[in-house]
Amino acid sequence: MPRHRHDLPQRTDRVFLTDGGIETTLIFDDGLDLPDFAAFPLLTTRAGRAALTRYFESYARIAQRDRAGLVLETPTWRASADWGARLGYTLEQLEEANRASVALVDAVRREFEGPANPIVVSGCVGPRGDGYQPGELMSAEEAQAYHAPQIRTFAGTDADLVTAMTLTYPAEAVGIANAARDAGLPVVLSFTVETDGALPSGQSLADAVRAVDDATGAYPAYYMINCAHPDHFRHVLEPGAPWTARIRGLRANASRLSHAELDAADELDTGDPVELATLYEQLRADHRTLTVLGGCCGTNTAHTEAISTACTTPS
Repeated sequence: MPRHRHDLPQRTDRVFLTDGGIETTLIFDDGLDLPDFAAFPLLTTRAGRAALTRYFESYARIAQRDRAGLVLETPTWRASADWGARLGYTLEQLEEANRASVALVDAVRREFEGPANPIVVSGCVGPRGDGYQPGELMSAEEAQAYHAPQIRTFAGTDADLVTAMTLTYPAEAVGIANAARDAGLPVVLSFTVETDGALPSGQSLADAVRAVDDATGAYPAYYMINCAHPDHFRHVLEPGAPWTARIRGLRANASRLSHAELDAADELDTGDPVELATLYEQLRADHRTLTVLGGCCGTNTAHTEAISTACTTPS
């Protein structure tokens, strides 16, 4: 049974850590091949499952050591119909991959969770298109129909919620939120922004959050920002603004490179973990609702450890 689905513990004032950039860690640190940046095919081999387990356990150990909460995302960012088809997966195989992903992460939770370090399992949903460019835009209804099968699968597992990462325009976010509501799951929506703090679609972050809340009756549990450096978005966050208070999570890049520069880079830019943690600490000073803190592309356990030291250790 899901442990936290009906009472998400990260919606309190307590800081929850997250994992980092799973795909970049597996590719650049572990030397694994991930076609289309998809991690879920690793579930098909013993070595792949072991690599995924090691990855999640490394973050669970940090949370256990520091007595911190932790949100772990399943390795399913690409496990939806269009991306699965590109990788040769049938819809039935995708459903099994999504279920197996939750089971793997939940096994880590069962081993490491304790009263001092609650662990939340989130079914990760990715955009239908590229995570950096909006591409062909869907209506909210089209997005709901596309994402509903993956979300319904998560509803039948021990996942506590679904989190949609690197969203680039509001209509897809609305569709995901509506699909989650139909499935009876809490949902978190995470937008990515360009170096100017606006979504790749050109809309402001404020307008995107307000548009989704207006269209869904504020159904999302909260919002996040991921796959952008804090320098790219901190200037658009308005202290005290209702829309800003809806943003509870950060999974930033430590790199200041733009999305286009990251796509073209031959080497991974991991930035400075301590600097990233300091920026998080400064952001939390202005926005106390920021309580879910982790990393995205190029970040690993070093970044999460630094964030934990800066933001969860009593001063």
